[in-house]
Amino acid sequence: MTQTLAQKLTRTKPVGLHAEQGDTHTGGLARSMGLFSLTMIGVGATIGTGIFFTMVEAVPKAGPSVILSFLLAAITAGLTALCYAELSFRIPASGSAYSFAYSTVGEFLAFIVAFCLLLEYGLAASATAIGWSDYLNNFLVNAIGWQIPETLRTPMILATPTGWAWNAGHFNLPPMVLVAMCCVLLVRGTKESATTNAIMVLVKLAILVFFAAVALSGFDTNNFTPFLKPVSGEWLPGATGIAAAAGTVFFSFIGLDTIATAGEEVRNPKRNVPIGILSALVIVTVFYLLVAVAAMGAQPAHKFEGQAAGLAVILQNVTGKAWPALILSAGAVISVFSVTLVTIYGQTRILYAISKDGLVPKAFQTVNPKTHSPVSNTLIVCVVVGVVAGLVDSTFLWDMVSMGTLTAFIIVSVAVPVLRRKDRAAGIPTKGGFRVPGGAYFVPALSIAACAYLMVNLSHATKVIFTIWMLVAVATYFGYSIHNSRLKKV
Repeated sequence: MTQTLAQKLTRTKPVGLHAEQGDTHTGGLARSMGLFSLTMIGVGATIGTGIFFTMVEAVPKAGPSVILSFLLAAITAGLTALCYAELSFRIPASGSAYSFAYSTVGEFLAFIVAFCLLLEYGLAASATAIGWSDYLNNFLVNAIGWQIPETLRTPMILATPTGWAWNAGHFNLPPMVLVAMCCVLLVRGTKESATTNAIMVLVKLAILVFFAAVALSGFDTNNFTPFLKPVSGEWLPGATGIAAAAGTVFFSFIGLDTIATAGEEVRNPKRNVPIGILSALVIVTVFYLLVAVAAMGAQPAHKFEGQAAGLAVILQNVTGKAWPALILSAGAVISVFSVTLVTIYGQTRILYAISKDGLVPKAFQTVNPKTHSPVSNTLIVCVVVGVVAGLVDSTFLWDMVSMGTLTAFIIVSVAVPVLRRKDRAAGIPTKGGFRVPGGAYFVPALSIAACAYLMVNLSHATKVIFTIWMLVAVATYFGYSIHNSRLKKV
């Protein structure tokens, strides 16, 4: 039967079809991960990014009250995490927010979410790889007294106070090398990648505890005065800076979304995915606040702006010695490796899920029968991520990642009441498994409001570029996806 345009835009993928595809062992992904490895994927994709890099971007906006920015971002992420936990119990599939949207609000909005996720993961992987270069260079300087030549560690396209600038003859080689190493691991298979990531995450947590212990020895309460950074004309002094910084650091909570992308490769996903999401959120929030307080106590806010390898420099200034910075830089090199690894992993699984539904070409769903890894998909993603990381200044990327993340989180929050209403209409029992507390509307509404508040405070340039990206998504959907959807004849 021919579908009308409205029917095509709102057609939904039955929840049972997700489960059916997820249980397919021939030519599909393998369920090789347990709860610990899954939680470590979430922590690995989250801890490191916001702490090691974005304080340089966030502190100039909020001053010492950047601590409240991290807390605001954590609360917003926590509200959405509750929604993710419920949806991941009902829809244990790869694709995360995309899969949730496809089963609730329809194909068109699901595809828009998919484009948000592609933006989120692709730029996050590039941005973290760029930050890795600074810590690698700091490590080499402190370890052997040699640094990477400037032409090989600075991008071709630079951000300046007046716009962008062309830096001819320069490219950032280290992040391209990092992406290539991640590519090798991911092509070898998910189990090997997850094990490697878990080891790196444990090392990273130990390094951050080491940083906090050393930085707190130089703690100065004067660094927190004035705590708020007021701007004339504000209705609430300091509020704008806190919200702007929260929007900048928010992308560092995408690890929670990454857990949901692994739904098709997790043993007992209905139990392990919700627990993994909430466990990762608690671990991440505790470490973010610990390190943020220690860093602000050890260094005045004005010194953060433009500071490369910031946490390592703080330790060197506090102790007057190079060895603490050497240890921190080594830990950051390992830490950011894990962040980049799992972020690229999330990107490939989003594309895998979209491809299975026919909305992008089949090349993205082809799985190697030996490694159970989507090899072509991984190679394409790594090439794009590597090129962006090698040529573009990370300043262009942070807020764009947050915008994509926040948009996806809003759709996930909308999906909770929609799915519950569909369950009631179909006579599906509402008991059993994880449920968002307070009913179908209260927490999702708070999550939507918090995400929208952070979005409003992002830069105008970010909103313009994001609008262009959304127009590309719409053109792609009507030019290709609507005609090739697997649900086209359903």
